[in-house]
Amino acid sequence: MSPTLRIAVVGAGLIGRQHARRVMNHPRMELACVVDPYLDPEEAAFGPDTVVTADLEEALDEVDGVIFATPNALHRDGALAAITAGVPALVEEPIADTIKAAEQIVTAAEATDVPVLIGHHRRHSPLLAAAAQAIASGAIGEPVAVMGSALFHKPDDYFDSAPWRRQTGGGPILINLIHDMDDLRTLRGEIVRVQATTSNPTRGFQVEDTATITFTFANGALGTFIVSDTAASARSWGQTSRENPSYAAAPDENCYHIAGTRGSLSIPTLRLRTYQGKASWWEPFTTTTLETHRDDPLQLQLEHFDQVIWERVTPLVTARDSLQSLRVIHAVFEAARTGLLVEVPLDLTADHHV
Repeated sequence: MSPTLRIAVVGAGLIGRQHARRVMNHPRMELACVVDPYLDPEEAAFGPDTVVTADLEEALDEVDGVIFATPNALHRDGALAAITAGVPALVEEPIADTIKAAEQIVTAAEATDVPVLIGHHRRHSPLLAAAAQAIASGAIGEPVAVMGSALFHKPDDYFDSAPWRRQTGGGPILINLIHDMDDLRTLRGEIVRVQATTSNPTRGFQVEDTATITFTFANGALGTFIVSDTAASARSWGQTSRENPSYAAAPDENCYHIAGTRGSLSIPTLRLRTYQGKASWWEPFTTTTLETHRDDPLQLQLEHFDQVIWERVTPLVTARDSLQSLRVIHAVFEAARTGLLVEVPLDLTADHHV
């Protein structure tokens, strides 16, 4: 392996270009190639030494690591190709579009020990880490209730540039909610059952544009969540966390609220309200704000990927871990389809969140 890591980015869409830009600016990485059959090499805005190709197998022969930013249905084939070639991979979330495809990635990665990092980039967020640490420390007592939202308005050109987003599997449940379910697993532990309702008349696409979910955690805590990509609201992680300057910021808003027997924590403002004495609605709260800093989770994820490749450290989000978040999402789809309470299978071989 050369002193500079040669990285391929597969998929030159919105997130692929974000990854490519960060690779180009990384002191120990070189953007060796971009793989995208629809990209005109003469119009590609990458460095002069970056090869633009449609041949993934050829690209894998020349690189030390690969980042997959392709449509969800292509994740499995890309990840399996990288594993077969022995090339460490960073695969954008969701790990795959189906449980079966995700399980194939898990099996192949674990059988070969080829590192596969899944792009749940918020796991690298200092804000999420500070919140998780506070909850784990008992700062709010035993968590009993969770409220969350992912409310935002995607512009028309978001769908025009990628028509597959209008179809089943291209909506806010699989693309956006999976981030939030992974966040809540990180903050509160495993989700074991869900109920859900979806709606799509606002845009009239085949895919949902709004969904409501209720869920139960393994420890018995209950939660509610609403997601909509046609809502003129800023109560989403992207617009409240201020981690991505591309979004309009709403620093006074929160998207998660976790209440326990001794207090509550609002995220991402990290506003903590706790009882100092007896817990009672007659008693006043003491209000503080947890101290932390903001950073770019995508950049921190890339730094981690650097360690995964060079030092073979265990990926922070393994394929098996990401599979569990996908199981939650597929339970949401099934609950919305049937109107029933749906159990989320737990992987008994995995280390579960607390």
